[in-house]
Amino acid sequence: MTLQHKQDKQFAKSVLFVAFANLTYFFVEFIAANNIHSSSLFADSIDFLEDASINILIFLALGWSIKSKARLGKCLAMILVIPALAFLYTIWQKFNMPSVPDPSILSLTGFGALLVNLTCTFILMRFRNYQGSLTRAAFLSARNDALANIGIIIAGLIGYIWVSMWPDLIVGFLIMAINLDAAKEIWEASESHEIPLKP
Repeated sequence: MTLQHKQDKQFAKSVLFVAFANLTYFFVEFIAANNIHSSSLFADSIDFLEDASINILIFLALGWSIKSKARLGKCLAMILVIPALAFLYTIWQKFNMPSVPDPSILSLTGFGALLVNLTCTFILMRFRNYQGSLTRAAFLSARNDALANIGIIIAGLIGYIWVSMWPDLIVGFLIMAINLDAAKEIWEASESHEIPLKP
């Protein structure tokens, strides 16, 4: 087995693990979001589903040409916009039926999400430049999600002293902004048809 083949195999296993972890926590967070009517958890749960999709697509694209990967990079950039659209829908619902999410469930669910994303970020870190814009998409998603989860935890903690829906909404806005910025970066990388770099 050549070194290249060994690295490809390790990368494929890592991507599949990250996809499974994200898909599993999507269900956890989605159920929690519906139970406590949290906009930020809902947006983040859709983000977990999007991350699972990204990693599955990356796995399927292994061995494709640079041009094909650049096209897929553009698709992934558009996928990153999905959580932003989902969040806009939850905002509309929130203002029609105002509610304050339970701070304990919000913080604990956010902490669980943080652990999942930190694990995925650590796994993908060594591969972040391995397949060009594709693996950069996966790495950026995991890293940005970890930052968003910290915001969710803080929103939950604030909920203990300030009973308001605004901390939850503000964090949701931040999640939306982070995803749009990541989408822009991945789109620009795919536009340049960047050549995959080796670790």
